[in-house]
Amino acid sequence: MPTLKNFSIIGTVGNLEGITHLPDSAPLAIAVVAHPLPTMEGTMEHKVVTTLAKTFAELGFVALRFNFRGVGASEGVYDHGNGETEDAIAVAHYALHEYGELPLILSGFSFGGYVQARAAQSLHPQRMVLVAPAVGRFAMPDVPADTLVIQGDQDDVVLLDQVMEWARPQHLPIVIVPGTGHFFHGRLHDLKEIVRHNFMEHPLP
Repeated sequence: MPTLKNFSIIGTVGNLEGITHLPDSAPLAIAVVAHPLPTMEGTMEHKVVTTLAKTFAELGFVALRFNFRGVGASEGVYDHGNGETEDAIAVAHYALHEYGELPLILSGFSFGGYVQARAAQSLHPQRMVLVAPAVGRFAMPDVPADTLVIQGDQDDVVLLDQVMEWARPQHLPIVIVPGTGHFFHGRLHDLKEIVRHNFMEHPLP
């Protein structure tokens, strides 16, 4: 079973708290997972975020989830994605320093997907996994062509049509989960299997 380890780092406006999921053996990669919108009670304890982190750890990656500024014990205040992008970059740099220059995976759910898409522009990750990224609510930038996008077709927060409109010109691989809303109620196992299958089919170099 992966081991959990609390961490605390200094970001651009103060302390950031997080939890690391350590795999059973030497890590093959680093995965940083970002949580949904803080103003809608999003935290690193959200079930989609914890499912992603656990899945990455089971794949043999060291997985880090963290609270954005102003959430939990993380200092600062909500910054509409700007400061949160700085937070995600700070956690990624910490992880690379702590665990070595391993392949970097950026993952995020909803608002966290938007933040990671922005962070990717400076971090240049090896792979990205975005779950119901907040297209239509924030100005989503383009992402690498092999980014895995997972979206429920019954999502009434992030609309499938808008996600498709954003993903199609980029030729992104997108997995649509039928009968699933924004929070993947009752479908977390499916989410886990989609991520696991993607990395089994397309292993990191």
